[in-house]
Order: sequence, then structure tokens, then C-alpha cells
Amino acid sequence: MIEPGLANERTWTITVDHLASRYGSGLVDVLATPALVAFCEETARGAVDPLLPEGETSVGTAIELTHTAPTPPGQTVTVTARLTAVDGRRLTFEIEARDGVEPIGRGKHARAIVERERFERRVAEKADAV
Repeated sequence: MIEPGLANERTWTITVDHLASRYGSGLVDVLATPALVAFCEETARGAVDPLLPEGETSVGTAIELTHTAPTPPGQTVTVTARLTAVDGRRLTFEIEARDGVEPIGRGKHARAIVERERFERRVAEKADAV
């Protein structure tokens, strides 16, 4: 059942692929904000997608994230996504992220439940229109 209170937690070890210097979002060797955004989305998706009927998935629609502290390579980052609201097919999550030393981010993330086949058909139609 997808209802408020549902939560998921994931942990990553920060590698060179996650660094701001690799993403181009900065010139320093710390966790890139775009990588943290991806961690947040993946954690929220992992909370709901296993509970959806076959043929449905969720897609991210919005994220508001404050990245408050740097994390160097080799450290772990744990993200917790807690479902706070369900409005039909719209889901809202509170997100918290921390490394092994301190909190590093928090925010809100919205997802929408979609019919996968219909969604992919729309994407294909858009690709054909270009």
C-alpha cells in the first residue's frame, strides 16, 4: 500500500564518478549536487516502484534540495526518502542525506505514477517529431 509514512534508505560510497569535478558542476573533488539529486530520486523511486502494479512506474517531476556540506571520495552517503503525501498519482517525499560525519542535504521530491507503456509511447512520438 502506498501511503504516507512509507520510507526507503540507500547508501552509496562516493567514487570519482560522483564528483563535482567529473560532472562539471564544480572544480573540486567532492560529491556533486547533481549526483546527490540522482541518489535522492533513486531512493524515493525504490520506496514505491516495488509496490506498483505491473506496467506502472514512477517518474520524478520536481526536486527542491539544499546541499549543505561537502563529502570527499571514499566516504558513504545515506539518503532517506519518506513519503509525506499522496494525491492521486502524485507523491511527495521528504529527503534527508548524510555522510559518515554530518547531515549534508535535505529537501522535497515529487514523483508521479505513470503507465509505463503509455509514457514510453509518448516519448517515442516526441522523438519522432524532431
